[in-house]
Amino acid sequence: MRLTKLLSVLFLLFFVSAITAQEFKLGKVSIAELEQKMHPKDSSAVAAILYDKGISRLEFDQNEGFCMVTDVETRIKIYKKGGYDWANQKVWYYNNTLNEKVLFSDAVTYNLVNGKIEKTKLKTDGVFDEVLSKYTAQKKITMPNVKEGSVIEFRYTIKSSSNFMIREWDFQTSIPVNYSEFKVIYPEYYVFKPRQKGYVFPKIATTTRSKSIVVTSTIVGFMNQTETRKEEVNYIETEITYTAHDFPALKEENYVNNINNYRASIEHELSFVRFPNKPIKEYSTDWNSVVKTIYEYDDFGPELNKTGYFEEDLNKILAGINVTDERMLAILNHVKSNVKWNGVNGYGCDNGVKKTYKEKTGNVADINLMLIAMLRYSGLTVNPVLVSTRSNGIAFFPSRNAFNYVIAAVETPNGYVLLDATDKYSTPNVLPLRALNWIGRLIRNDGTSQEIDLMPKRASSDIVFINYNIDSEGKISGQTRRQCSDYNAMISRENFEKLKEEEYLEKLENNSGRIEVSEYLRTNEKDLLAPIIETYSFKGNNLCEVIGGKIYVNPMLFFTQYKNPFKQEIREYPVDFGFPFLDKYNITIKIPDGFTIETLPKAAVYNMQNNVGSFKFNIVVEENILQLSIIHQINKAIVGSDEYEMLKDYYKGMIAKQTEKIVLKRI
Repeated sequence: MRLTKLLSVLFLLFFVSAITAQEFKLGKVSIAELEQKMHPKDSSAVAAILYDKGISRLEFDQNEGFCMVTDVETRIKIYKKGGYDWANQKVWYYNNTLNEKVLFSDAVTYNLVNGKIEKTKLKTDGVFDEVLSKYTAQKKITMPNVKEGSVIEFRYTIKSSSNFMIREWDFQTSIPVNYSEFKVIYPEYYVFKPRQKGYVFPKIATTTRSKSIVVTSTIVGFMNQTETRKEEVNYIETEITYTAHDFPALKEENYVNNINNYRASIEHELSFVRFPNKPIKEYSTDWNSVVKTIYEYDDFGPELNKTGYFEEDLNKILAGINVTDERMLAILNHVKSNVKWNGVNGYGCDNGVKKTYKEKTGNVADINLMLIAMLRYSGLTVNPVLVSTRSNGIAFFPSRNAFNYVIAAVETPNGYVLLDATDKYSTPNVLPLRALNWIGRLIRNDGTSQEIDLMPKRASSDIVFINYNIDSEGKISGQTRRQCSDYNAMISRENFEKLKEEEYLEKLENNSGRIEVSEYLRTNEKDLLAPIIETYSFKGNNLCEVIGGKIYVNPMLFFTQYKNPFKQEIREYPVDFGFPFLDKYNITIKIPDGFTIETLPKAAVYNMQNNVGSFKFNIVVEENILQLSIIHQINKAIVGSDEYEMLKDYYKGMIAKQTEKIVLKRI
């Protein structure tokens, strides 16, 4: 019996080993892979990467020198319909002077039909090119005949005339990764800095070997006679291999600004190049060298010095304005009202500041570098700040590719004031939410730089006054006044812009327990420096419960928070609220005649350590009137994962207190 079990185990190990060996070669899809109904370690997975192998290497070309070539081959298992999107693959490339090319090949869908493997190859009509911007495009494929249970595989090659860019490699994605391998191969003349991020890390192996190439050169001699010479060049080549086994899916959590910031990945930044008998050419060894390089780009630093296109207009606008804050605001409003953002990010100008001012549209750099030039002309001390947007990820390491945005920082006696003229609702120190991404880097004319904290320090308030009556049948009628400042005001104005007032009110009524809203009014909608105010009357028949002659009501009504957004037992990522905030509710409730209070929530105070935040709940009874004061305040835009347990318990207690009901009984 034991021998039989042992033989079974050995057979199983051999069988699994055989499957594993097949996984690492295109065209060798197994029946076992096609029969698998769910991922063995994540039953919720809609798909999984069975293997993903990439090689980026610097190859020598007789005409262009060393050029970067990247080869990738991938096999993906589709478990559920939710995984069909993985049949659509895309690879971006530069379509400018780098002249990159992407070629897909060996793209096949495999299905199990009547116990046999059926292959469907990708045809040319499933391959597309799409322009993304002035500098980038992407190659896209749509795999054919994809079903639940399918296995797809493909190969692509990226060829580039560039010799300095190794693409970032992700070992994690939104689905499990069974095996991922990435190799980088480069000659000794290039020095790259590898940088890892994430919470799980691949294994690393490094080897070196001797390499030789034959360099052909043509020499023009006497009487224009040409001579072809061949020279063998010997050098040392480095190969680094990263391997990852069974990396879990990277799953979204509440209040994560960009999940890609925490994805297990590797990037290689070119530090410098050192060819024999030539001076060392530095690229990016630290932040100062990175920003100095950026500042010297034709579409950055020189654009700040261009004049002769705005002075006449600006002189008229600033006439009689001598206060610094007023001049700053006047210039910001002038740019916002005259030039529109075209939706394109970038720290380098596309059109240039002069053309942008004339045509009244441009990208982020066109607009904000123009803003900086105008502010400097007015006599203010102002410098550009490089930013990585939330969608671009956090700028962890010195790299020219770390940034994709630029704003202005005005130096004042009270610190820096940050400005962005691309958003119609932005104000001084209230940037668009896309730009609130931890740290930016200020650049000065002399090439020096410093970190700038982008996260707001002042709490954005949301103050609500509610006054309502309850009748003996449990029907409620009352009035609400809501006042929002800073980022809450910006978000409100953006929401108002998206919907017509009738649509907005319909949404408000439906999201508030099907109330009926009347006498609706907005104040300060256009005055961006003032808090925006909404007032309205409301009534509802389903805002409380009447059971056995008793009335049960949540005092906060439709402002009650019922669900704790922090449910995970353990959290690896910081909690990013975006900005500090203060939610305050002042509630007055009139008890119906013939009723008295049976149960009343008790006052409570919850304070988190390190001044992270606090919750205060207080209730006062005066005859048939209840007065409630409720304050929920978070003082830090970003709360570290080491404080997560405290934050989760805080929200648990706060929500429990918010959802306690007042019980009224008949006298």
